[in-house]
Amino acid sequence: MELAFGHSHTTLVYNLCFPYRRHSFSFSPSFSLKPKIFMSLFSSKSTSASSSSIRNFFSSTSDYSPDLPETPKQNQQQQHPWLIVGLGNPGKEYNGTRHNVGFEMIDALADAEGIYMSSVNFRALLGKGFIGNVPVMLAKPQTFVNSSGESVGAIVSYYKIPLKQVLVIFDDLDLPFSKLRLLPKGGHGGQNGMRNIIDHFKGNRDFPRLRIGIGRPPGKMDTVNYVLGPFNQQECEELDFIFQRCVEAIRILLLEGFDKSAQFVNGAKSIKLT
Repeated sequence: MELAFGHSHTTLVYNLCFPYRRHSFSFSPSFSLKPKIFMSLFSSKSTSASSSSIRNFFSSTSDYSPDLPETPKQNQQQQHPWLIVGLGNPGKEYNGTRHNVGFEMIDALADAEGIYMSSVNFRALLGKGFIGNVPVMLAKPQTFVNSSGESVGAIVSYYKIPLKQVLVIFDDLDLPFSKLRLLPKGGHGGQNGMRNIIDHFKGNRDFPRLRIGIGRPPGKMDTVNYVLGPFNQQECEELDFIFQRCVEAIRILLLEGFDKSAQFVNGAKSIKLT
């Protein structure tokens, strides 16, 4: 698939849009974990063993996490990690393109929460940590967008993650640029990555998704070239604000519930570019 722009041009635009996001968000180091203890949370294949690992994890990390909010014992026993997935294409040539806004959002969330995207498994770049007192796994599938389900399905199957705790973030042509939409379930909306994920979930669509509007291509511009092209200068100026809203929405989702997060996200107006 050929693109309508050169690699050097894409790199330049990417550097302008995403200079170094670690300085754009409020870093909240709410935990300091010993690696062996941390990995025990995600190492079990069985649901019962996973629940036990989570209970042991929280009880054994109190000395290392003085700022971690205390959780009642009955909640600890029921707590499972969330999987938060951003869709995109691997490779430097796709950095900063509209189709990779899911990847950029995962990077923004990782920076905001102090989570290192430091391991590769299940054909995905992974990061594990906490948002508040909720264990999370962040994932950027390295399968290319249209085959995202191969990676996401394997992660969900291995860790026995309930689908209601799998949040998928992706670009949406049918939403105006910067418009956000958080939904508890639904179809693929013509997004091939979502289509592939649903296929790997055996047709189950009951998982939340955060859609980030990128708008339709102008004039008669080819759709493929548009989604695989870089954001323009005006869009770049607004992306940090959009990502900050998404970070806050995810925090609300995990800590206060879906309804409050949806109210926060879906009630906001999109940014009008002039």
